[in-house]
Formats: sequence, structure tokens, C-alpha cells
Amino acid sequence: MSSEVSPYTILFVEDEEAIRSNYVQFLKRYYRKVYEASDGEAALEIYKNTKPNILIIDINIPKINGLELLKIIRTNDHTTKAIVLTAHSDIALLVKATELKLTKYLVKPVTRGKLKEALVIAQNELKEFTIISNSFVQLTDNFSYNIEKEELLHDNLPVYLTKSEVKFMTLMFLSKDKIFGYDDIIYELWDDYDSSKLNSLKTLIKNLRKKLPKYTIKNVFGMGYKV
Repeated sequence: MSSEVSPYTILFVEDEEAIRSNYVQFLKRYYRKVYEASDGEAALEIYKNTKPNILIIDINIPKINGLELLKIIRTNDHTTKAIVLTAHSDIALLVKATELKLTKYLVKPVTRGKLKEALVIAQNELKEFTIISNSFVQLTDNFSYNIEKEELLHDNLPVYLTKSEVKFMTLMFLSKDKIFGYDDIIYELWDDYDSSKLNSLKTLIKNLRKKLPKYTIKNVFGMGYKV
């Protein structure tokens, strides 16, 4: 690992204060920003507010254990790299958790050399690979849209949408940056067209904008809408 300070950010989650303090000080020598948490709930809040590039998480932490924490994060985020610290007795459980997309798991006690090796792998993955989900669209302000489930989430909690709003969201996010004409949207939402439907569409957009981050839905003058 280079002696230069890395631009990536890290969240280190460990409930044993001495271990956490030791490694946080070590990591601060190599990374621009290192966040720390002693339990899963605090870690989740820090993750939401800071969106670190790399997670280093002990499995056995209070409130929300390490695997449950990662499952919550992986609901919408398959980009952040995860290194898990585990005891020998946790390995069988960890191996089954294939959906968590771990960069590495390290058996405690973890040497600085082993941690460095895992961090190099994580950094290389961040540099070389971009993960694009066909099902999830990540928006600003902790909003996301699950195209497969047709579900809008804010802080991982569902936001109520009407049937017409769901149809509109799914249509738009299946072809991001495409401009959809007013007529095309109306036919998709209501299966027919008359002049009154344009006012209905404008009302739908007005209500939907209240549920979404600002500027998510853009009006292209004289043409239609895009996201």
C-alpha cells in the first residue's frame, strides 16, 4: 500500500475500543478520512451520512451485527467495498452470506500486513470496476428506486406511490436520460389519450415531485419529461 494519502474514505466498525482506536490511528496514516463506530446502529447512521468507499466491519458488534448491517447496505449499494473481520467460529455463517459481495474476510486477530493486503484489493476494485445495477437507481438524499419491485425508498424505507406514479417512475427509470413525450407517457399510464389527461399528468408530476429529491424529474419545454 502506497505511503501517499489515499483519496478513499473508510468506515471502521468494531466494538472493542482498544482494537478500534489502534486501527483507526493506523488507517489515518493512509486514508483521507476514517470514520469509526462501535455498534451497527451508529455505523448505519454514519454510512448514510458519509457514504464511505470501504467498510471494515467486525461481525460480532452490538445492536445490528456485521452481517445484518451489510445486508441493509446491500439493499441499494453494491459499490462500497466490504472487508469483514471474523472469529473462527463465524466462518461457516460468513461463507453462506454470498449475496453480501465481500472483498475479503479476515480471521481475528488481524495483522496490519493482512489488513493492508485486503485494502489494496479493495482499492484496485474501486479503480478498475464500476458496478451498475439494472434493478436499483440511486438518487440523491438517500432516495433510491427499485425497478424490479417498483418501489421508491428513502433511508431504506418505502415511500407510498399511487399506481400511476409507479407506472411513471418505472417507465422513466428504465430509460434514464431519454425524453418521453407527453403523448407517450399518457398512453403508457392510461392506455388512451384525450386533452384532459394532460392536466392529469401535470398533477401527477406535481405530486410526485413532492416525494422525490429536487430536480429528479425534469420538464423539457415543448417535448416532455426526463429523469
